[in-house]
Amino acid sequence: MGLTSKKVLLLAVLVAVALFVLTVWLWPRLSKGNWRAVLGRVGLLLATQLSIFAAIGLYANNSFGFYASWADLFGQEQEPGVITNYHSGPNGTKLQMLGTERISVQNGSRPTSAGRIDKVLIRGEHSRIASPAFVYLPPQYFQKKYAKAKFPAALVLTGYPGTAEALYKKLHFPQTQHELLKQRKMRPTVLVMMRPTVAPPRDTECVDIPNGPQTETFFTKDLRRDIAEHYRIGSAAKSWGVIGDSTGGYCALKMTMRHPDAYSTAVALSGAYKAPRDTTTGDLFGGSRQLERENNLLWRQRHLPAPSVNLLVTTSKQGEGNYHQTLRFIEQTKSPTHVSSIILDSGGHNFNTWRREIPAALQWLGDRLKA
Repeated sequence: MGLTSKKVLLLAVLVAVALFVLTVWLWPRLSKGNWRAVLGRVGLLLATQLSIFAAIGLYANNSFGFYASWADLFGQEQEPGVITNYHSGPNGTKLQMLGTERISVQNGSRPTSAGRIDKVLIRGEHSRIASPAFVYLPPQYFQKKYAKAKFPAALVLTGYPGTAEALYKKLHFPQTQHELLKQRKMRPTVLVMMRPTVAPPRDTECVDIPNGPQTETFFTKDLRRDIAEHYRIGSAAKSWGVIGDSTGGYCALKMTMRHPDAYSTAVALSGAYKAPRDTTTGDLFGGSRQLERENNLLWRQRHLPAPSVNLLVTTSKQGEGNYHQTLRFIEQTKSPTHVSSIILDSGGHNFNTWRREIPAALQWLGDRLKA
């Protein structure tokens, strides 16, 4: 049974309840002062608490999508056959279809009414990185009226470690766009949903690491070209945006500021403004102080010319750790960069907060992308 299986969660809950009942039942018998009784009490308490923590942990993981599998949890995440099973798609594109997913909206099985989610494999020619993605095609993509039309696209990124499935199962990006389209509050936009961890288990923070994974090149060159060649999507920067939460938010801002020829618009939901350095990242900059500064967004604002891009940042006055840095980022923004914000009175670094921000953020993003 998989890590995110409801059966695993139910089993963990049942074990926790059973151990709790067993502890209450056996406690009078273990009330003696000999070593066997003491050892029995310690064992029951320890087993009960571990089972409760396991059930809570599984519930939290299912709700927030931290890990997709047991291998992902234990740092053994692999994508079997990513390279060996690669085949070029039509017109020589480096994209392989892996299947389709039904979107959970009314008439979800009809692409002309609900759209469709394609699972694809992207193989980067320049970066030499291969990674899966979920591509949401809005209903208009399949309608005769738009048969020859090109669409704008938004790269949608999770945090670290995150799972791409959480973007449509938990954060409901396609469902939110579907509702906005019904209300005519947004242009139909293709969503390319991924996690930024394209070289698992390492957290690359969307950096081209010296002598390491070229993650920034993958997202700014390979992905855009491959997706645009396979689908009817504009290839110019004005047709492309990035939206992400947490680490994905930092990636969205950074790639748009550093590569305005690739992305014209970015949304950072609770994003950071520089890359961390810890056991999951290692040395991202190969000891180069200059490269580290160039990936620090607050430093870039002070020392480098401002690009002509659109940026949206979000935070909360209470419950969010990036509040003061977000205000500083807004204050330091210089023309021709345009900056907007969503600042909640309270909210945390979690799915519930981001779900409150996504409708307005998607509408803002859609208003600025043009095919």
